[in-house]
Amino acid sequence: METKEIIRELRTKNNLSQDELAEKVFVTRQAVSRWENGETIPNTETLKLLSKLFDVSINTLLGSPRELICQCCGMPLEDSVTSREKDGDFNEDYCKWCYADGEYMYSDMDDLIDVCVKNMVSEEHPEQEIRSYLKATLPKLDYWNRYRELGGNGAFEEFKKVLIDEINALNIEGMPKLEKLNALVGSYINLEYRLPNGRSVKYLDDNATYLGNQLECEFGGDRCFGIAANMEFILVCTYEANGENPELLIYKKR
Repeated sequence: METKEIIRELRTKNNLSQDELAEKVFVTRQAVSRWENGETIPNTETLKLLSKLFDVSINTLLGSPRELICQCCGMPLEDSVTSREKDGDFNEDYCKWCYADGEYMYSDMDDLIDVCVKNMVSEEHPEQEIRSYLKATLPKLDYWNRYRELGGNGAFEEFKKVLIDEINALNIEGMPKLEKLNALVGSYINLEYRLPNGRSVKYLDDNATYLGNQLECEFGGDRCFGIAANMEFILVCTYEANGENPELLIYKKR
């Protein structure tokens, strides 16, 4: 579809007249008419307003002239998985798992590769094939090129150190000292906990990325500690192999 068709379709889908759309993006009705006739296209600032109004990316408004991929992990970008800034604007350079709430989620390429492998491996594409592909592809992407140029993301590494100190300060009996936090996809660690009233609940977002790790209990046995955290909270639980029989120990607001 061309821009003129996309704007017309979005306007009618949202039950807006040309006058009403013009008012919302601070242009004249004649300007909207010219867009929908294909005579002109909105300027950059107006495209940003239309993007926010209709909740679609600028690339979509322009008829998807570019094949977007995340410049951190390489996955194809559609509007549903494209990242956003804190104000809700689309960031069309990254997926929502690599860039969330205004923060880059990965500072270690090997951590990212481990996460991607878990989600991409299949009978047709075994782990070693995917791992080799990612090791060859990721260094070519803008994020990792810029990361090397800037000497790494020091602020993010400092945040992880602070978070590790906070978690260790909880002094959870049987849990060994936490040394490292990895980026983990929510759907991979979002366990369901049973409440005292018999209901079950999940605390994480399947589509979000968290910092976490798995630690073996110092007392032995078949249960492990699971940790998930972000800027807002710390979650610590225990579970058996494959996440069976999870028990929530701590859910603490930061």
